[in-house]
Amino acid sequence: MTAAPVVEPARAEDVDAILALRAALEEWMEGAGVVQWPRGSLPRARVEAQLAAGEWHVVRGGPGEVVGTLRLLWSDPDFWGDDPTPAVYVHGLMTARSRVGTGLGGALLAWAAARGRTAGVGLLRLDCRTTNPALRALYERHGFTAVGRRDFPTFSATLLQKPLGTA
Repeated sequence: MTAAPVVEPARAEDVDAILALRAALEEWMEGAGVVQWPRGSLPRARVEAQLAAGEWHVVRGGPGEVVGTLRLLWSDPDFWGDDPTPAVYVHGLMTARSRVGTGLGGALLAWAAARGRTAGVGLLRLDCRTTNPALRALYERHGFTAVGRRDFPTFSATLLQKPLGTA
């Protein structure tokens, strides 16, 4: 990307666009044999509740078009347990297939890191399914290190983190 994308808090009217982006990526993953997000695994009610909590952030490609998203959290007990380490957590990082190769995903990670540094936390954390080595490798190229694993009834996740340094 030549210029940093404008990342803004998602609005209630963005729910459909977020879900459409997710569905498109789920379909692409299924066709490509990538195991990360099964089709239909993100219910609308969950997105609405997360959006109402101020977690979703978007990059717009035009009116009504969302080309990138992420959820920004300040704790993540579901994946990281009761870890008191000050950190910022990223979930729901998505970029439209039309933006592959533009650096949008890396720019979203940089934006999240900047938010973490501004808040005074020392780590940026995220996860990916253990069945998705390509995504893990992408995160490692962005400076993340695998530091653990969390097993759930239907999948396992690799936990990754990156030190943020100072602002």
